[in-house]
Amino acid sequence: MIKTGARASLLALALSCAPTLLHAAAPDEAAFTRSIGLRQSWEYLTRDVAWPAHWSEDGSHFFYRKTVEGGFAFETVDARTLARAPAFDQAKVAQGLTAALGHPVDALRLPFDAFDYAGDGKAIRFEMDEQSWQCQLDGSRCAPEASHQRPRGFGVVRDLSVPADNHPRLSPDGQWEALVEDDNLVIRKAGTTEPVRLSTDGSAGDFYDPETIEWSPDSRHLMLYRVRPGYQRHVLRVESSPADQKQPILRSQLYPKPGDAVDQEQPVLFDVAQRRETVIDAALFPNPYQLSEPRWRKDGQSVEFDYDRRGFQQARVIAVDAATGTAHAAVTEDAKTFFYADRRFVHDVNGLGNEIVWASERDGWNHLYLIDGKTGRVKNRITTGDWVVRDVVKVDDARRQIWFAASGVNAGEDPYFKHYYRIDFDGRHLTALTPVKADHNAAFSPDMTMFVDNYSRVDLPNVSELHRADGSLVATITKGDISRLTAAGFKPPEVFTAKGRDGKTDIWGVVVRPRDYDPAKKYPVIENIYAGPHDSFVPKDFWPFGYHSGGDKVIGMQEQADLGFIVVQIDGMGTANRSKAFQDVAWKNLADSGFPDRILWHKAMAARDPSYDIGRVGIYGASAGGQSTLNALLFHGDFYKVGVAYAGCYDNRMDKISWNEQWLGWPVDQSYAAASGVDNAWRLTGKLLLIDGEQDSNVDPSSTGQVVNALINANKDFEMLTIPGGEHTVGRSTGPIDYVARRQFGFFVRNLLGESTPNWNIIPAQAPKAP
Repeated sequence: MIKTGARASLLALALSCAPTLLHAAAPDEAAFTRSIGLRQSWEYLTRDVAWPAHWSEDGSHFFYRKTVEGGFAFETVDARTLARAPAFDQAKVAQGLTAALGHPVDALRLPFDAFDYAGDGKAIRFEMDEQSWQCQLDGSRCAPEASHQRPRGFGVVRDLSVPADNHPRLSPDGQWEALVEDDNLVIRKAGTTEPVRLSTDGSAGDFYDPETIEWSPDSRHLMLYRVRPGYQRHVLRVESSPADQKQPILRSQLYPKPGDAVDQEQPVLFDVAQRRETVIDAALFPNPYQLSEPRWRKDGQSVEFDYDRRGFQQARVIAVDAATGTAHAAVTEDAKTFFYADRRFVHDVNGLGNEIVWASERDGWNHLYLIDGKTGRVKNRITTGDWVVRDVVKVDDARRQIWFAASGVNAGEDPYFKHYYRIDFDGRHLTALTPVKADHNAAFSPDMTMFVDNYSRVDLPNVSELHRADGSLVATITKGDISRLTAAGFKPPEVFTAKGRDGKTDIWGVVVRPRDYDPAKKYPVIENIYAGPHDSFVPKDFWPFGYHSGGDKVIGMQEQADLGFIVVQIDGMGTANRSKAFQDVAWKNLADSGFPDRILWHKAMAARDPSYDIGRVGIYGASAGGQSTLNALLFHGDFYKVGVAYAGCYDNRMDKISWNEQWLGWPVDQSYAAASGVDNAWRLTGKLLLIDGEQDSNVDPSSTGQVVNALINANKDFEMLTIPGGEHTVGRSTGPIDYVARRQFGFFVRNLLGESTPNWNIIPAQAPKAP
């Protein structure tokens, strides 16, 4: 045992032998206020930074949002004359939204960044808070658009508490109407009420779904699905502090989870003239996770639908002969790990089923193939190479050409930059349309004769250009001006690459330093993590403000950096937009989160930069990033010392069915437990702050509660913050200082920087107004 005096002597000796390092001063109240207000003070300093364009239906105009003094303006451009005009009267739309939302809406800060015209040009349609809205341009009415379809929990379990849309479906020849009565399919002469029953085997537990009725083009047949309902699992949430009453409210949400029974859809074909019912043999589509809606071929001779097998290891296009009801696999995709559902693409050439354009990762990269729709065999490859097809924009059957976006084609540049190309069906004449070394978002006119190319990098503000179909330039439409932002102190993040765990693959990330960065000082490091396998997340475009699906953009990282940190973001293995092998690291292995690559990247950065303190590394993230944050502390606690985890799906058995079965498969097995922050909570050694929203509809809040329970049972110390009424995006509250951000920043300052934080409780506050 070392006595107290001896311990003090040893400490003094250790300090005397330690190298002299310069540290930043402890952040005071003003520093916190300045950091948290950075987004607001900088967001409106740019000019003419434009968003991707949208085209009018007739192709005569395109329109977009851009930055102007005080906010954002929506502008329209005549594609022929290049004349510009306001896209609509923003003051009137703001007036309508103010009335609809019950609080003021600034005309220059409308709460959406893209729109389309609706109602013969007298209204606009846009997305706001994951809801479709429509506003009359005269400001007379703004309202959410009602959906008449029965909701489905994550697309696979129908909400039986809501009636299905059972309006009569009129046949193409106008002679018949089809609908469901008493769970069975009936038809009737158009304009009459006398039904002709076509099925008798429907019941409440095995019903015909009117929302799946599809007539053949010749009106001789129709197909729909008979549905055996899945498990109606509901997540219950208590809203503790509703705005309109004192007592709490119990909320319920249909929320299927991994392993739950999903709706079983049985395709059934009907011959209208013969009154004949044919149940399609399910041998080619056993144990479906999901079937697409039926799609009739143009000649009415056959109908097709997409099939995803439960577990995501087989995808098919099933074609059914209308005369016989015989099914065959027009395309089959088998995967040893998983097929990437988000990149699935199928196009029936000429709508006749003879040829199919199909996206596949069968050679290790996502590419396009031309498939013989009768045999299922590959006729020829369309694209090939060590690069990734990201999106298909247009397939022109007459010209036998495809327009698509891809990344990784160009040697010597960031492999995540998206560019646009055109290619022939036979794989010839690959034509690059967007050659500038940047990340591109192109919007093509309806007739594909022109496109607006919006391109940028983290160090290059957006440029929008109008091009002809061959890529030649017509005119520069906007060019972002960030001179005022730069004068205010903005610096783009540093792009840095290091080799991953295989010693060969480049791992890409960005570095954000304090604005008063001093290379002679030593800075602790914070990693902003999102490692969901469905995408890549390190920013590639310019716009540095706001939040996106992967967490903070650059300004959110700058806010924290200014308090005395170096903040980084990295795309490790297990994420998307590289090779299939790169993404496959996540298969049944979500605990990995690319940490072997991330840690090597950190070490490479520290070897280059002495100010980068590899001994003090923290981490934060939300949703899947919250899960990764917790797992960083549980499985790599020797490297990551402090973590702030938001709204994490900490145990994948507790989370939504759609996202988790894609990566961990079906049935639920040990791989779910292996990644569980609940089962592994006992491993915690670092400092942890858990933050969640009481009304999170994306991730069951009980996922956080179960981690808390496991930590308590393991006798672990941690901190927790629950936002009453908070949704999945709990990171932005109201008030003079963003409370949630301040709690996160303060946690890192105390536990990673080792400094005290202001005593916020002694700062004067106003009493809340009486209701």
